[in-house]
Amino acid sequence: MTATSELNFPLLIDTEDLVPHLGNPNLRIVDLSRLSVYEQLHIPHAVHVKPQQLVRQQELASGMLPDVEGLQQLVEYLQLSPQHHVVAYDDEGGAWAGRFLWNLHCLGFTQTSLLNGGIHAWLAAGLPTSVDVQDVAVSDQLIPVNLEQAAKVRIEYPELLELVKKNAIQLWDCRTEDEYTGLRLAARRGGHIPHAIHYEWSTALNRENHLKLRPLEHIQQSLQQLGVDFKQPVVVYCQSHHRSGLAYILGRLLNWNIRAYDGAWSEWGNRPESPIVTGEKPF
Repeated sequence: MTATSELNFPLLIDTEDLVPHLGNPNLRIVDLSRLSVYEQLHIPHAVHVKPQQLVRQQELASGMLPDVEGLQQLVEYLQLSPQHHVVAYDDEGGAWAGRFLWNLHCLGFTQTSLLNGGIHAWLAAGLPTSVDVQDVAVSDQLIPVNLEQAAKVRIEYPELLELVKKNAIQLWDCRTEDEYTGLRLAARRGGHIPHAIHYEWSTALNRENHLKLRPLEHIQQSLQQLGVDFKQPVVVYCQSHHRSGLAYILGRLLNWNIRAYDGAWSEWGNRPESPIVTGEKPF
């Protein structure tokens, strides 16, 4: 999809980058905080999106990418046009916001930015908030909804299973350590995908600085110390591709060839044919 927005924001922006553009008709600000937080306060002109609008639940997987019909509903709800630039934020450091941006990337729409620190950073900067529910202006033209480019940023179970059997893909598990080792069970079986390195998603957040990301060079160094090769592709996963939403954005910020596995552990751990490793070691 050709970028036609006049707003030339990078993938990660800070609060001061956004302020001068509030009210720009080509800017679509999307709030993925809890509804109670949005109703109490939000960035002016922000439209609220619920997590349920981002996922399709299946019997064995709770966070799958919606089908074309579900994605069409999301695009229509936001009245998202090719002229728009989307800035997303939440109240948890960027996980749901990152997942939302990944959904858009699956449609080939990449005129997107994550607001560093989300609503916490906005409030810490003393910037204005609103309680008004934003009416979404109707767009003359909506972005096309198809999944022709989804495979660039998404991997599904059959392909991943074959790559894992051949040990032909890097894997990043961004769940908690207890989930990774199998101590905490969140599916029929616990553990991790063979050869997956573990780097918990929230480790990238600076809790002393309003949930902004730690310096990217520090995150990259930490991943390299775990054995990551940034020259090789990687697949990231969590339990339902919620937390890995931020990890996916981190990979993009680090210029990594990264795809997300939205089936995630809720699918892998529930399928009896999936190879699984327990304990602290990748394999």
